Amino acid sequence: MVRMNVLADALKSLYNAEKRGKRQVLIRPSSKVIIKFLRVMQKFGYIGDVTLVDDHRSGKIVVNLIGRLNKCGVISPRFDVKVADTEKIIANLLPSRQFGHVVITTSQGIMDLEEARSKHTGGKILGFFY
Repeated sequence: MVRMNVLADALKSLYNAEKRGKRQVLIRPSSKVIIKFLRVMQKFGYIGDVTLVDDHRSGKIVVNLIGRLNKCGVISPRFDVKVADTEKIIANLLPSRQFGHVVITTSQGIMDLEEARSKHTGGKILGFFY
């Protein structure tokens, strides 16, 4: 069976392992988008160490969980986000303005919405986590 959205599969396995109280989760296959999304989550302290395992195929990722992740998901299709519309996007996706992050992909790389707003750039929405 062909995987249609590897980012959605990765975030769903991360969320399910967090709900079950696991300490680690194995994500496969690996991709650049998954790795950069996990780096953004790691930067804000929602997950622990991210280890890449090269198995000479598609690769695997081992993520250490710290019990802080409540929900994460992918927004499909990847809608366009303008700089002026960021407040509306945050209100629609996150439960509160105090916590949680929306991840977008821009021409300057994958980053959260606040960083993209400070760089004054828009892009396409990838997902969210809180």
